[in-house]
Amino acid sequence: MSSHREAPEISKDPVADSTDVYAFVSPDKPDTVTLIANYIPLQGPAGGPNFYEFGDDVLYEIHVDNNGDGRADVSYQFRFTTRVADPDTFLYNTGPIESLGSPNWNRRQSYDVTVVSGFSGRAIGTGLACPPCNIGPLSTPDYAALGAQAVHSLGNGITVFAGQRAEAFYVDLGSIFDLGDLRPFENLHATFGLPGLKAAPGVNATNHLNVHSIAIQVPISSVRRSGHPTIGVWTTASRQRVRVWDADNGENVNSGPFRQVSRLGNPLVNEVLIPLGRKDQWNSLPPSDDKLFAGYVAHPGLAALLPGLYPGVFPHLAALVASGKPRADLEAILLTGIPAGIIPGFQNFTGPVQADMLRLNTSVPPTPAGKQSIYGLLGGDAGGFPNGRRVTDDVVAIELRALAGVTYPLIDKAFKPDAAAGELTDGLTPASVSSPPLGQFPYLGVPYSGYDNPS
Repeated sequence: MSSHREAPEISKDPVADSTDVYAFVSPDKPDTVTLIANYIPLQGPAGGPNFYEFGDDVLYEIHVDNNGDGRADVSYQFRFTTRVADPDTFLYNTGPIESLGSPNWNRRQSYDVTVVSGFSGRAIGTGLACPPCNIGPLSTPDYAALGAQAVHSLGNGITVFAGQRAEAFYVDLGSIFDLGDLRPFENLHATFGLPGLKAAPGVNATNHLNVHSIAIQVPISSVRRSGHPTIGVWTTASRQRVRVWDADNGENVNSGPFRQVSRLGNPLVNEVLIPLGRKDQWNSLPPSDDKLFAGYVAHPGLAALLPGLYPGVFPHLAALVASGKPRADLEAILLTGIPAGIIPGFQNFTGPVQADMLRLNTSVPPTPAGKQSIYGLLGGDAGGFPNGRRVTDDVVAIELRALAGVTYPLIDKAFKPDAAAGELTDGLTPASVSSPPLGQFPYLGVPYSGYDNPS
C-alpha cells in the first residue's frame, strides 16, 4: 500500500503511521495548494466503543521544501488534545451528535496549528474542533454536514481540517502481497506448481475503510519561492524520546525532545523500494539524507522480480536489469524531479539533491475534471502524479509501469519497453471507491459508518 504498515516498528504504532500524502493545486481555488496527510491506516468503521483518534502525544507535521535541499522551509505542525466530558460512562456518545458542540458527544478532540519557517513558529489556529467518527444513523445522523462544520477558515487564505475521512487509496492488497499475483494478469503469472489461473478483475482491499486526515489549503505564494514554482512536500510524525508508564495514574508520561518515527513523500517508496532491514531507519531520517537509499531506487528489487514472476512477459526489462544500468528515470521521478527537456513543456526539477519528496510544479494549472487521466503524466496529464498527487491518481498502476520500464526511454530512447509494461495494473480505478471524493476542501470523501458498513 502507499505507506500503510510499511515498516516493522511503525506497523505497531498506527496512530503515528502516515499512510498517504496528496499535494495539488486546488481545482476550485487555483491560487491555492492543498496538502493532505493521512494517518491511522485500515480503520474498520465499526471499531468502537473506543473509536479512532489522533494521538495527543504525537507531533504531526506537513513539510514544504522550496529551495531543493530536501529540508523543510515551511512546516505546518498539528498538536491534538482529547477531552472526556463524563469519565463514568463507557459510551463515546450518549445520544445523537448533531453539531460539534453537542453535549451528547463524550470524547472529543481539538487541535492547534503552528506554521514554522526558519527558526520561528507562529500559531495560526488554536482549539479547532475535529469531527467525531462516523458511527451510524442514530449517533451521527447527518455526517456530511457534521464534517463540514469541522472545516475551519484561519484567515489569510488558509483553511484546515483534521478528522476521519473515507480511504481514497485504492489497491488490491490481496493480489500484490501474494507474490505480485495481479489478478488481471494471473494467466501470465508463474504459479509455482499450482493450477493455472485465469485473469480476473481487481478487488479493492481498502474499500469501506477509513483513515484520519490532516488537510490544509494555503495560498501558493506562501509556500513557493519567487521564480521557483516547484515545491517538495512530505509528512512526518514524531514522538518524544522518553515514554514511561505511570502505574499509579494509569497513563503514559512522555518527556524529552521529539524524534521522527514516520515519514512519507512519494507513495510506495518505503513500502516497495527500501529493504526490510532499513525501513525503520528510513522513517527516522529527513529527505535530505536519501542519498543513503538512492541505490535502492536506481536498482529496484521489484523490477528484478517481475521477469521471474511473469516468465517470458518482460524480456526487455530482464535485459535491462541484467545490464546493471542504474534506473536514472526512477531517480529523476522520485528523487530529484524531472528536468526540463525530458518531457516537452514540463518539469518539476528541484535540483541535484536526492530527496524523496512529492514534487509539485505549482505553475501547472489544474486539469479540468473531464480531461484528467488517472495515470497522470503517463496519461499525458501534467496535473497528476508524479507532478504532485491528486486523490484519484492511480499511483499503483503508474509506479508499476514505471518500474517495468515504461519511463526508461525518457533517458534512453533506444530502449523499447515490453508491451505488458504499459498495461500493468491491479485492475482498479477510482470507481472502486464507494465513498467518492468531494469537489471541495477537504476533498476526501465522507467516512464510512460502522452501522452501514458491509461485512
